[in-house]
Amino acid sequence: MNFSYFIARKVATGGGQSFSRMIIRIAVIAVAVSMTVMILASSLIAGFKEEIAEKIFGFWGHIHITHPNQSRSITEVYPVDLNQPFYPDIASVGQVDYLAHERWFGQTVQRETKTNGGIRHIQSYALYSGIIRANDELEGIILKGIGHDFDWQFLDKYLKEGQPLSMPDSTMGNGILISQYTADRLKLKIGDKFSVFFVSSRYEQLERRFTVEGIYRTGLEEYDRQFALVDIRKIQQILGWTEEQVTGFEVFVDDIDDLGPLTEYIYYEELPDSLYAESIKEKMRAIFDWLDLQDVNEWVIIGLMLVVSIINMITALLILILERTNMIGTLKSLGSSNWSIRRIFLYYAGYIILVGLFWGNLIGLGLCYLQDTFGLITLDETNYYLSVAPIKIQWGSVLLLNVGTLVITLLFLILPSYLVSRIDPVKAIRFK
Repeated sequence: MNFSYFIARKVATGGGQSFSRMIIRIAVIAVAVSMTVMILASSLIAGFKEEIAEKIFGFWGHIHITHPNQSRSITEVYPVDLNQPFYPDIASVGQVDYLAHERWFGQTVQRETKTNGGIRHIQSYALYSGIIRANDELEGIILKGIGHDFDWQFLDKYLKEGQPLSMPDSTMGNGILISQYTADRLKLKIGDKFSVFFVSSRYEQLERRFTVEGIYRTGLEEYDRQFALVDIRKIQQILGWTEEQVTGFEVFVDDIDDLGPLTEYIYYEELPDSLYAESIKEKMRAIFDWLDLQDVNEWVIIGLMLVVSIINMITALLILILERTNMIGTLKSLGSSNWSIRRIFLYYAGYIILVGLFWGNLIGLGLCYLQDTFGLITLDETNYYLSVAPIKIQWGSVLLLNVGTLVITLLFLILPSYLVSRIDPVKAIRFK
């Protein structure tokens, strides 16, 4: 058996003075609190980013295919032909080969790889802006026309009242899906009728009547206050387009991490020169830059918690060494080397860290479970886009946090353990 480990185990189970026991408990608590906070921060930030991204992607799709002259202003529309060679067959595209660019030691290296998934769905849409007049109130609105290829999987979760749009095959639907914000602002409810006024390309004022069939709330107030869903044929009629003309296509992918490669694949391999493909991250860069900033917050929190853990463990180690001065002197007099004695205290410190990690994981994962199940922590949906703090436990990250905390903390303890080398065995044996 390893000599240092054997002695460390005896010391750990043998107890010690009341003061040193108290310091050890404080060190365990510090490690446990640090791990709890790191797990909570990692899970909360991962959940927050995923929920916000899911809402944006669900409302807009992952990739937009539009006319090249389509500006970033979603109110400007250019018609494209619905009959495209890629529509709707592109939804069957699976994994795609691409060249990944990676940085190694300051140099960019290319390697051939595959995407994690492929393309899940494609749907057409049309946009046009107008003004709602209802109950003596006026409200600007952007109507998003959708067709029979629309994927209701996302919006069904956020439908608060009513039902999805009815779009008969034979006739044009007059139904409209408005947000909770618009309904409250204009005092509208299911079944109410109102007018929307448009300005045609010939600068003529057009009026169309709509009936409220459903009310949704995504929590993305910036979009909830602007958009309503209608039958795509209504937009085509207002714009004077045929049923074969749309604003563009929304593409949904299996894995968000494939967004870049699949956008390039669609643009270079599937589209004719008359069309352009752009990912939603490029189109709404400000929101995704803000989400990326959350990674900085996560690293800051993890760094601070590691510092707390390291400082407390250094303090505990120094106290343990001073408490065992007599034992150190005895071991040295029996021929033990400084490094073997230092390893005793490093093993002891590792035991303390592992106990702290155990309780930290238990408490941290327990709090994550409670939040995920009962939603104890609520948020202001107006500012944070979410009503409840979301949780996403990434088990790989949890494992990495545990291993990283153990290894980094022990590395920082190697230098303080040098105090063992400064103890004179003759004086230590007489030390009381």
